[in-house]
Amino acid sequence: MRTKIAVPVNNEGILDGHFGHCKFFALHTIEADNIAREEKIPAPPHEPGLLPRWLSELGVTDIIAGGMGHKAIELFNQVGVNVFVGAPSLHANVLVISHLKGTLQLTANYCDH
Repeated sequence: MRTKIAVPVNNEGILDGHFGHCKFFALHTIEADNIAREEKIPAPPHEPGLLPRWLSELGVTDIIAGGMGHKAIELFNQVGVNVFVGAPSLHANVLVISHLKGTLQLTANYCDH
């Protein structure tokens, strides 16, 4: 099974702490525990409930985020997307590589809306 990891990012490719209002998503296609393909795509306009369906349709299997509301996490889980929250504000590549190595340090999910 191919894994595709999405990270909400700013213009510089750094994790955007406000998931639902990010400008871009860094998408990383993973094959044999390595990044096989990487792309940065513009996020659609904010609309509650849109991102889980949209990212799932793009083949995303996992999300690494800083914070995310509980309802959004539930919506992602309903479409079969795993959510990892509490990630630090680092470059998306660093986060994905750390996740693949099992060394990604996650903290509390601070999004409460």
